[in-house]
Amino acid sequence: LEQACIKAPDSALALVHLYSVGPTIHEQIIFYAILCQLIARQFGLDEQRIPTLTEAALSANLALVPVADKLNAFNKVLSTEQRNVIRKHPQRSIRALNAVGIDNDLLFTIIAQHHEQADGRGYPDGLSGADIRPESEILALAERYVAMITKRAYRKRMNVTAARKLIASLADGTFRPALPKALLHILGEYPPGTLVRLENNEVGVITRRPLRARGPFVQAVFDPSGNSYEKPLERDTSMSGFNVLAIEEPDIIPSMDFSQMWGYRVDVPSG
Repeated sequence: LEQACIKAPDSALALVHLYSVGPTIHEQIIFYAILCQLIARQFGLDEQRIPTLTEAALSANLALVPVADKLNAFNKVLSTEQRNVIRKHPQRSIRALNAVGIDNDLLFTIIAQHHEQADGRGYPDGLSGADIRPESEILALAERYVAMITKRAYRKRMNVTAARKLIASLADGTFRPALPKALLHILGEYPPGTLVRLENNEVGVITRRPLRARGPFVQAVFDPSGNSYEKPLERDTSMSGFNVLAIEEPDIIPSMDFSQMWGYRVDVPSG
């Protein structure tokens, strides 16, 4: 996962958005780890601390795994028992890791604090400000963004434009405003994996973020009449006729060969 985020950050980020409509808890956990990697590097976190942050992203919700998908599909007010399961999951996840022989104070601290809030209204200990590690805030931010763009039984998902506005508002009042600003920088106006309609009425997927004065870049998959192209066509949205007209928000992502769009497809000779 680390190597994917370092060598192919655009496609790693695209994974988060392409599968954000209704991801399972296991998929969400991978999304958290990807975002943590990208935010941490943009923020300037010590490179030696990033692997532990990634481990925390992959294990902080261990205690929720058996029930998370059911909770996400639940469209009623949570019971006291369900709320307690949620509030106690950091410590329960730590105990699960400890039970299999893992002993890492930094890892456990990140997990324990990832639902604390700078204003002291978080849990389990009501920590605030500098008492919360930046790694914990990064993980919390990653989880919050994924929650914004993910569909739940009890609410609709936000599009990336609305989610970016909410993240921007966090940058005005958090203890470490550089963290939401780092996420905004990573996402750009149209993050990789976002479906968009172009000025010429083609529909495609953002595959690469802007590079100098060009982009973001799109692989057009549907022609102006709505028919699928046999092979995706790359478009530079900074060029006239290919500007982004609107974000497309289908409830179901149309069938596409994602590996071909990012150039990872390998054709194996027959015989």
